[in-house]
Amino acid sequence: MIREHQAPSGAFVASPSLPSYRYSWLRDGAFIADAMSRVGETESAEAFYRWCSGVVEARADRIAALVERGRGGEQIERGEHLHCRYTVDGREYEGEWSSFQLDGYGSWLWALGEHARRHGASSAPFAQGAALSVRYVAEFWAEPCFDWWEERWGRHTTTLASVYAGLAAAREWEELPAETREQADRAAGKITAAIRAEAVVAGRLGGELGDARLDASLLACATPFRAVEPGEPVTAATVAALEETIAHGGVHRYPGDTYYGGGEWLLLAAFLGWWYAEVGRPEDARRQLEWIEQRAGPKGDLPEQVDEHVLSLEGLRGWTDRWGPSPSPLLWSHAMYLTLADELGVT
Repeated sequence: MIREHQAPSGAFVASPSLPSYRYSWLRDGAFIADAMSRVGETESAEAFYRWCSGVVEARADRIAALVERGRGGEQIERGEHLHCRYTVDGREYEGEWSSFQLDGYGSWLWALGEHARRHGASSAPFAQGAALSVRYVAEFWAEPCFDWWEERWGRHTTTLASVYAGLAAAREWEELPAETREQADRAAGKITAAIRAEAVVAGRLGGELGDARLDASLLACATPFRAVEPGEPVTAATVAALEETIAHGGVHRYPGDTYYGGGEWLLLAAFLGWWYAEVGRPEDARRQLEWIEQRAGPKGDLPEQVDEHVLSLEGLRGWTDRWGPSPSPLLWSHAMYLTLADELGVT
């Protein structure tokens, strides 16, 4: 499924089933490429990293101008920043979208770092795009932007964790200039300090700095991004809060979600299983894997979400009337299934 929907350019289409999903997001693609790297599809993963690097390199002058303006204290409009999704040939989407999202520029660096560590691969072919990405996120990590779900504007904990993970990977690469590695290290330290100081509310992580709002994307802050450790109390408390509210096999994005009814997302079920596997709860992790398998379509397609237990019937009807059925297949769902299966040693 993933190979079928990877463009010759290396980009992964998020889903072929909806026009608005026939783009490549750096966020989705990073996890898809990491899954392909895990299962030995190294050419697929590296093709995506080349695409990412090329997308960023093509905007080198824009990044330089944005950084200069940012350092000068100039107001930068949301639409002037780099975008979160592109056509498979690297063009920006020209319509209205919640385009300013920093997490993808950290996530692709994280995925590249995992690939390099896993396979002993060099990051040299991607060094120019990586260095530009470091420069960009190191300058703007503290700015508000849109979240993983492209809905909320703010300083989001998971976004910060994504950027941290990318910078933490980049600071180890000898292929990057020393100045770039030092810049990555400084910014990574500031981000973890901000998370510790401002994102921990009542003993657990909140969705935004200073806000205790629950969001299932917080799972990624520990597994895999390591902005907090999987086994530490703040992570356990965060997962416990999710389990008590929105995680019951399938996982909702957040309380009150209405997108396609706020159903249960397969990729979030896999993130929860991934954390279970890391903290020594393999039985719980395997149950998550089985839950995902049971939601596959007749041809093996894994959807974005299922509507067995929705939070909003009105939302389900409204989005279905607007766009048709929820996306299926979603490549990110397939990737997270592969990742969880790999963690459990399932082949």
